Amino acid sequence: MSDFDTVPEPGSGPMFDRIASRYDLLNRVISLGLDRGWRRRTAKALELAPDGCVLDLATGTADLALELAATYPSARVVGLDQASRMLAIGARKVERRGLRARVELVRGDASELPFPAASFAACTMAFGIRNMPDRMRVLGELRRVLRPGGRVAILELTEPGGGWLGRVARCHVHGLVPRVGALLSGAEAYRYLARSIAAFPPPGEFVGSLGAAGFERTRVEAMTWGVAHLYVGDAGGAA
Repeated sequence: MSDFDTVPEPGSGPMFDRIASRYDLLNRVISLGLDRGWRRRTAKALELAPDGCVLDLATGTADLALELAATYPSARVVGLDQASRMLAIGARKVERRGLRARVELVRGDASELPFPAASFAACTMAFGIRNMPDRMRVLGELRRVLRPGGRVAILELTEPGGGWLGRVARCHVHGLVPRVGALLSGAEAYRYLARSIAAFPPPGEFVGSLGAAGFERTRVEAMTWGVAHLYVGDAGGAA
């Protein structure tokens, strides 16, 4: 039984529900397998106390939620997403790993989290903030549900920078990714992926958004030639 009153939000995440069955395969293919390492670094960045409780927002098929459970074997993890088919796949993965006692998946709206203030020792989000219509509202909700001294870690794809490696990465993101995604999934989602990456704010600007939402000691780490960035911020107050 959940400790939270998690009333599901009506119809949401239809685009990701359409590609749910191929989502994990597509992530492995289009990231060349690098997404696993990115998630490990995101989990470790929390530096969570052994018995902490973590919210993984936009959890999808629960890859990061499961990584958090593996990194912190005594922690409890709550994963929230609007896409019911993605959550169903995640629930099967949780069941296979025997983690139902520690990993709970719920359906809900990132802009109106169904949790009391100061519910979590840490919060994470991987490849989700870019898709939020009102990013500042979502960041405000993350700040609200964090306990004093808690930490947020957000992993997001970024438009690659300059130099020849950046040019290669841009060709991958804007050329190969939409084609492979369309071939494997038959969906528009991975054409949207390239467009949404291009529209996402540059790292310095998004760090500023974290500060504006009330996070302190904000920092950013570039990964794999700047294809992805890890953003970390702390909630004020004593731990």
